[in-house]
Amino acid sequence: MMTSIELDAFRRVLTTRLSELGTGFRKREDLAVDASPDDLDRIQQASDHDFVVSGLERNANQVREVRAALDRIDAGTFGECTGCEEAINRKRLAAVPWAELCIVCQQAAEQGTDTPFRESKTAFDLAA
Repeated sequence: MMTSIELDAFRRVLTTRLSELGTGFRKREDLAVDASPDDLDRIQQASDHDFVVSGLERNANQVREVRAALDRIDAGTFGECTGCEEAINRKRLAAVPWAELCIVCQQAAEQGTDTPFRESKTAFDLAA
């Protein structure tokens, strides 16, 4: 279990990251594609548009992840894996404070497999 000092430190890091992400949003004008008679210009503009949209999507996803981490601090579940309910390694949280999964569950999620149960889970735990 984390101390209140550790939780406050993570809250400050997450709040700072959230404000950084808020300043990264682009204006609607950045998404506009000007009409151009030149095919190469239209292709470049479409590519620029796709780049801006993918950046906005990444930004929005991370905003959601950071807010969810702040919600977990408020709920008292920060640092607990949402997959297996084991503690997330402190080094992982220091590197990725919005992490909601331990490294084992994260790897399983990236591979598209079910969240593995930890060996510490007993048959009784699984039946409950």
